[in-house]
Amino acid sequence: MIAIRPRRSALYMPGSNARAVEKAKTLPVDAVIFDWEDAVAPDLKADAREAVCAAVKTGEYGTRELVIRINGLNTPWGEADLAAAALAVPDAILIPKVSSPQDLLEVGRRLSALGAPEKTRIWAMIETPLAVLQVKDIAAVAQDETARLSCFVMGTNDLAKDTRARLNPGRAAMMPWLMTALAAARAYGIDILDGVYNDLSDETGLRTECVEGRDCGFDGKTLIHPNQIAAANEVFAPSHEDVAKARDIVALFELPENAGKGAVSHNGRMVERLHAEMAKRTLALAEATVRRG
Repeated sequence: MIAIRPRRSALYMPGSNARAVEKAKTLPVDAVIFDWEDAVAPDLKADAREAVCAAVKTGEYGTRELVIRINGLNTPWGEADLAAAALAVPDAILIPKVSSPQDLLEVGRRLSALGAPEKTRIWAMIETPLAVLQVKDIAAVAQDETARLSCFVMGTNDLAKDTRARLNPGRAAMMPWLMTALAAARAYGIDILDGVYNDLSDETGLRTECVEGRDCGFDGKTLIHPNQIAAANEVFAPSHEDVAKARDIVALFELPENAGKGAVSHNGRMVERLHAEMAKRTLALAEATVRRG
């Protein structure tokens, strides 16, 4: 069976908000991103760092993937953030404002020097024009185990700010950058999460953008409020129809009479062995999401 960790929903939680940090233990989210960067005022960053590290070390978050977004290493807080996060041993550390492969290789080297275990991976924010222009080379560092790179996170708000593109429904202006980053991620075997949806009162718009992201090929969506979790979990999980179709295709190629065939007919359509591999991934994702709950 293909090993998959569901990342349908990844919720940003302000590290300075004690209630939010505690509430995350009960939310049906796949990943919690404890934020020390944008969501935390400068005078609260040290307290947020201490509180989040203590929370991560409790082991009370079940199967949720725990990620810490640090401040950039070029900020007054970055070095202390990285050292503290390494000792807390989260599942991943999210690096903001990544603009070159060297950024990630340097973080990876520092994590090793700090004694961070291999289980702590690196996620990279793709949120600057320079990152988009260099995204293939950034993704390629996943081939170097020193970098620990396992996931891209699209920072669509920052991209909109820096490029002056408008985040209109359908995100036509941003779609070329989203798909370029996705292609780079897939080329080097890493996951990629779509950016946030800003309108907390527009559930229909959120669901529409989740469907858009899923159909583009994203693994899940980053979120800014617990009320957005249900839509992301539903949309990015295989539907009952998807699972039934996948089972049929896998079973079809397992028949003795199809053992040597590269393509067979299924409900009036030709399906190839590549479709069987895709079907196996769908079943693995469905099984993993059931285990996650």
